Amino acid sequence: MSTASAIIAREGTADKTTAPPLWPWDDHNQKLYGNVHPPDWVNPDPAPRYNLVVIGGGTAGLVTAAGSAGLGAKVALIEKHLLGGDCLNVGCVPSKALIRAARATADVRRAAEFGVIIKGEVSVEFAAVMERMRRLRAGISPHDSAARFRDLGIDVFIGSAAFTGPDTVQVGDKSLRFAKAAIATGARAAAPPIPGLKDVPYLTNETLFSLTELPKRLGVIGAGPIGCEMAQAFARFGSEVLLVEALHGILPREDRDAAELVQTAILRDGVKLLCCGKDLKLAKDPRGVRMQVESHGKGYDVLVDQLLVAVGRAPNVEGLGLETVGVEFDKKGVKVNDRLQTGNPRIFACGDICSPYQFTHAADFMARIVIQNALFKGRAKASALNIPWATYTSPEIAHVGLYEKEAKDKGIAVDTYTLELAKVDRAILDDETEGFARVHVRKGTDEILGATIVAAHAGDLISELTLAMNGKLGLKTVGATIHPYPTQAEAIRKVGDLYSRTRLTPFVKRLFAKWLAWQRQ
Repeated sequence: MSTASAIIAREGTADKTTAPPLWPWDDHNQKLYGNVHPPDWVNPDPAPRYNLVVIGGGTAGLVTAAGSAGLGAKVALIEKHLLGGDCLNVGCVPSKALIRAARATADVRRAAEFGVIIKGEVSVEFAAVMERMRRLRAGISPHDSAARFRDLGIDVFIGSAAFTGPDTVQVGDKSLRFAKAAIATGARAAAPPIPGLKDVPYLTNETLFSLTELPKRLGVIGAGPIGCEMAQAFARFGSEVLLVEALHGILPREDRDAAELVQTAILRDGVKLLCCGKDLKLAKDPRGVRMQVESHGKGYDVLVDQLLVAVGRAPNVEGLGLETVGVEFDKKGVKVNDRLQTGNPRIFACGDICSPYQFTHAADFMARIVIQNALFKGRAKASALNIPWATYTSPEIAHVGLYEKEAKDKGIAVDTYTLELAKVDRAILDDETEGFARVHVRKGTDEILGATIVAAHAGDLISELTLAMNGKLGLKTVGATIHPYPTQAEAIRKVGDLYSRTRLTPFVKRLFAKWLAWQRQ
């Protein structure tokens, strides 16, 4: 059985065509499955009525259920496949395990630059890389397990859910009554309209982590975060990687200076980029998948052993009976207002099913809004969230708030301050000087409107600026905050210094000069 299409369906799984792709069926995946979809699980007898029924056991659903139960609510949680959702099973957790292994590979290859001489041949044992990922993922899985949420006092139901009335949800042969409900069914990889795609085998994030052999040649369609992260990782492992992007460059949403730094890095790692790709066609070939594409006026006709499609998402709305309860949805997902309430005032939604920000941490904090608004008639708004994000390439890109172009489009004048990492001692000592910290403030003030960081650990650094925005602390305060020396986070403090220097106007300088001259008399 091909690992690209292998789907393990345990005995007793109702819908074997959509069972989660856990492959190979080793001890680690069996442990994972036993935690997040126990094969011997018996759904409980429903309570007479629930304060909240949560449909979907990914991050948004788990946080909603656990938080509500912790406040004393009677909660039911329903999951069709694997508790933990994309993040644990086919998203953040497995991908970051691979990225860490790829970074270790890159460090070994450049060890001589640090005076470390490694004798003999160094190679990547891809099967061991993937086994490590499965082991770590299984080790994390108890946190999202059915047993843990049962122990939190939550009634956990495994099966397909559908609304059957204004206050009822059906799971198998059990009917659950609710005062409020939350839809947190997330989204899934979806095939984009590429000629020939339906005729060839391909990987998505949902099947990529079932690989056990390193593809000699890997084609990646889409140079967004997933495409770039995995293209660089597999290139570092030793695959010949061809990255195809319809637009110019990579990471089209990001600051262009930031994206270009990452582009330089992934090209250096061996990724071949075909951007401005036109007329992409795919065809099955006895030796793999044939890719034909035009990039910058030149035609390419190449064969790859495996193909990763890293574009296209579809909301999981099918079979929920949303039409019967007045919940509107479209190809982007469930429609909600700013308080995450659907057209049915009893029913809320959170996470990837309704958010343009498809991140685990965004789902987490949207769930907190649902708890307030659904259970306690709160007025919390999703638009009030400052949601940072990061792409975990090397170097990483992290961002929060407005980009400069967004501010301009909104008619907001900004001042921008940029500090190159080459001016930060710790970055020099770590030999990680590719990058910068950039902060946009409202013109004439120190009010932080947005920030972008490119650095080895930009995802860790961005939180300081997110905190400043949440706490309405200006860039002057950031610059006045003492940071340990030497750390790469000094880049953020130094951006604050750049702002403070602009306050020293020629007029102020003249006043200082006169004052100091008077003191010398």
